[in-house]
Amino acid sequence: MIGGIIFYEDRNFMGRSYECMSDCADMSSYLNKCHSCRVESGCFMVYDRPNYMGNQYFMKRGEYADYMSMWGWSGCIRSCRMIPMHRGSYRMKIYERENFGGQMYELMDDCDSIMDRYRMSDCMSCNVMDGHWLQPHYRGRMMYLRPGEYRNFMNMGMSGMRWMSMRRIMDSCY
Repeated sequence: MIGGIIFYEDRNFMGRSYECMSDCADMSSYLNKCHSCRVESGCFMVYDRPNYMGNQYFMKRGEYADYMSMWGWSGCIRSCRMIPMHRGSYRMKIYERENFGGQMYELMDDCDSIMDRYRMSDCMSCNVMDGHWLQPHYRGRMMYLRPGEYRNFMNMGMSGMRWMSMRRIMDSCY
């Protein structure tokens, strides 16, 4: 199934719209602003800056008539990334320090508290081998992790954020 999301310039699905079925690094050429959206199918990460930067939020099928007040954003969606459906195992290694240093632990399922499970007060890097993961934070901030190496979260604009939990993006999200 191919994902689809429709962005609207104004709240409550009003104004000009732009339909997207894949990644979009900069929506400014399609819309001046974006204040509501409708996810027809699939899952997406949306960002408040172009090129998949800034605050991130996970969106699954549904209607978001006024997401700005819901999430407390002062800006609007500027880029989006479609999250492909993953079938198979999930595997990620998390590290206490940047560049894969310090204690290492392997995750294969959701982890509600990294501190409680591993007695690890901070996670500074990780290697996602299988699956797509979501790292939620307090106040609605999130980070989408797809397969690859993440050597230093501070360089990714995640300074000051503590890694508390990790969730797999499963079929039930679609």
